[in-house]
Amino acid sequence: MTSEKHKKNIENDSDKTLTCGLIMPISSIDNCSSDHWIEVKSIIMEAVDSITNLRFSIKLVSDADDVGVIQKRIVQNIYSSDIVICDVSCKNPNVMFELGMRLAFDKPTVIIKDDKTDYAFDTGIIEHVPYPRDLRFSRIVTFKTALAEKVVATHRAAMTDPNHSTFLKNFGKFQVANLEESLIPADKLVIEMLSDLQTEVARLRRFSPRDDIRRNKNNEAESILKITHAIDSYRHDNKGIDTIELLGKDDFYKYVEDRIDAHRHFDSPSDFRKAVDRELINRC
Repeated sequence: MTSEKHKKNIENDSDKTLTCGLIMPISSIDNCSSDHWIEVKSIIMEAVDSITNLRFSIKLVSDADDVGVIQKRIVQNIYSSDIVICDVSCKNPNVMFELGMRLAFDKPTVIIKDDKTDYAFDTGIIEHVPYPRDLRFSRIVTFKTALAEKVVATHRAAMTDPNHSTFLKNFGKFQVANLEESLIPADKLVIEMLSDLQTEVARLRRFSPRDDIRRNKNNEAESILKITHAIDSYRHDNKGIDTIELLGKDDFYKYVEDRIDAHRHFDSPSDFRKAVDRELINRC
């Protein structure tokens, strides 16, 4: 009887639009700009949209069609989404807290992270779908396929296995209560928790806007210095090749990119090339 019920759930899901909540950073953090996160969001949405046997409507858990209290909206979307994709890259405090809420509800969740972020202690036992922070095209194509497959597999597992658990089963047997607003105003309780934790979240933000500007300036100066040293090193290794000959030379750019760890200093390959070209032109 139970298996037949879950089988019917899958059949019904193929005919309706499911909700996919998205939890991820949206502002600058750890040398990743807001534009970087816009691009990551686009990649995630493309991956979900590519799923053919299920239809998902994907949006940030903070988004809504109406105007209301944002904390209540976030809690409601975290709870009610059929599946949630959470990007824990850079370990954004708000993201980690929202992920904790979703896991407490023990509902279908897919976690992703970039290849520069370490696993968090508490959630490291959950499989993560990795992607390259530099968003290189070939590896992103592979990531999108893997993410789409993971979303489908996670949703189907939740529908077919009555004992499916994303997280809590690793620590014992728990009975997770359903949120019924008319009977259990759990969202109000979580809103109070959010309010209590605001101070703690603020403490995790290590830089004020002024500090962030200063850090960006220091990062720019550091990147220019590294580029200069890389140019000198390449010319030395190549018997004093003229600086002008380096413009447009692919193996030279690859040498500098690897030597200075370019993805830590630049938001995109084009920004990196422009910075290198400026230094070359200044030497001509």
